[in-house]
Amino acid sequence: MAERDDPEIIGRRVQQLRRERGMTQRQLAEPAYTPAYISTLEAGRVRPSDEALRHLSERLGVEFDELATGRPAHLATTLRLGLTDAQRTLATGEAEAAAEQYAALLAEAERHGLDAEQAAAQLGLGECALDVGDLAVARRHFERAEKSLADAPLPSRVPALRGRAVSHYLAGELRYACYLLESTLDELNRSGLHDPDALLLLYASAIGPYMDMGAHARAAQAAEFALALAPQVGDPALVARMHRSVARTLLAEGRVAEADASLAKAAELYRQLQIRTELANCHWMRGYLYVQNGELKRAEKELREALGMLAEKRAALYSSQVAVELADVLHRRGRSEEAAELLHGVLGDIGPERGAVHSAAAHRLLGIIAEDARDTEAAEEHYVRALSLLERAGAAGDLADLCRLLGDLLRRTGRVEAALDAYRTGLGHRTAPGTTTLGPAPAQPPL
Repeated sequence: MAERDDPEIIGRRVQQLRRERGMTQRQLAEPAYTPAYISTLEAGRVRPSDEALRHLSERLGVEFDELATGRPAHLATTLRLGLTDAQRTLATGEAEAAAEQYAALLAEAERHGLDAEQAAAQLGLGECALDVGDLAVARRHFERAEKSLADAPLPSRVPALRGRAVSHYLAGELRYACYLLESTLDELNRSGLHDPDALLLLYASAIGPYMDMGAHARAAQAAEFALALAPQVGDPALVARMHRSVARTLLAEGRVAEADASLAKAAELYRQLQIRTELANCHWMRGYLYVQNGELKRAEKELREALGMLAEKRAALYSSQVAVELADVLHRRGRSEEAAELLHGVLGDIGPERGAVHSAAAHRLLGIIAEDARDTEAAEEHYVRALSLLERAGAAGDLADLCRLLGDLLRRTGRVEAALDAYRTGLGHRTAPGTTTLGPAPAQPPL
């Protein structure tokens, strides 16, 4: 039951409702109470019992909760239904329309002091902002959701914490994203709060940052835990998201058939749920898989499908990231001019604060294309920009490869000492253990 208002507020509410209905204090009081009691109650000098409030609500023709709290009857239920509708809107790819729904629901929840519904609306607004690539706005919404749930059990706060981590990850802050995910996992596992949905969401979300940091062993471990937790999870959207994330680490281990099977499971679940963004991401990851397996024609088809679906719902950040990977495929297929045009078209949408790893990948590929065209000055400029982006993000595996490219370019242009420095930097990143901020891996969940 919602917490009651103070006696003074309840008294003023009773008096207002009585006058609106043209009733005297005697008419409201009879037959169970006296006019003097009603006078004292309206003056705020007595705290009415549940029995008294039930009598008054019946005489005034309002619900008990509305008289005690000022909230319309069934408001919380109505808001929750609205939140479900907004979630469905977001799931079908209409992030802007969903944001309008969430904003209206948030205003209503704030007006009536409903903390849980406020948190759900803030969480939804954060997911909408992630979809369109507005990372700073997304982070603020997730932080507010977390604040609204400050007194709730940790599993209830996990979606907001995970949203915050993803916004930092997409902004290129890989280590901090890992810190948020790992510290939450440790707190859940070590305190006995073994909520399968919360654990699966965190482990699946950690795979991307681990892979970009070159921490492949961590990614593989997180994937194994996520797969083991999946049978305990009832939310098909969550299971589908897990299968898509796990596919990436399976691929890194060379388990191509298993990765493809995991993506197929995710895609089928998302088709059933009509979740367009996640389905687009499945095509994206499948394209990535085909690239690693050398099947460039199939990769191009999958990435174009993903790009079309994401562009259709105006998911700018994700669209730009897919475009970078599609450009790589086009370059490998001998269509470098088309690839360069695509890359220049998306560089304005990604950068140090927004998709840093993919921004670096775009500059890296433009550098390679410039080298092929014998424009060494442009190539070096792109490589240096990419190096700066990757160093800021801490993407160790990509840094090592980029240092090799830059070193080779410097050596070919006669700058041997600078080339040696680049190679040494690359070797340092290649030999780094890829550990995250916390050092030891998170505690293992009970499986």
